[in-house]
Amino acid sequence: MKTRADLLAFLDAHAIAHRTVDHPAVFRVGEGEEIKAGLPGAHTKNLFLKDAKDRLWLISAADRTVIDLKRLPPVIGSARLSFGREDLMVETLGVTPGSVTALGLLNDVARRVTFVLDHALAKAPIVNFHPLTNTATTALDQSGFQAFLAALGVVPLVVDFETLQVVEAQTIR
Repeated sequence: MKTRADLLAFLDAHAIAHRTVDHPAVFRVGEGEEIKAGLPGAHTKNLFLKDAKDRLWLISAADRTVIDLKRLPPVIGSARLSFGREDLMVETLGVTPGSVTALGLLNDVARRVTFVLDHALAKAPIVNFHPLTNTATTALDQSGFQAFLAALGVVPLVVDFETLQVVEAQTIR
């Protein structure tokens, strides 16, 4: 599994500008508000999920976005969703609970995880994610985040969680 150092080296190798700030561990949305206050951009919440057909999902959303897991399955084409087991999270994304991040897609070399991106996050000029550990935050501008996904060959399913609709890729910028 790739580490924080591997991730930052990957970003550098792909000429993706980034800024990482170390801080005390943050495990849940709502924690670390004083840290977030000093970091410009959209802060995120990330959910690692498994559906009833054993498909894996990663949702990255703006931290204040409301996600209705009961109403989401028909929107994204999944079966009933539940939180994924820790061992599966470690195996696919290389992270543990509290450190779930879209940047963990770097470790999903088999592309087992379907990535769902909040439309609000897809439009944010700067996005902040844990760099595979919850003791730091890495900021990327939107073009850098899109370049990261493109370098991995990941095409996100962009969802507007307010209207519960999939957004066409060309309308996210």
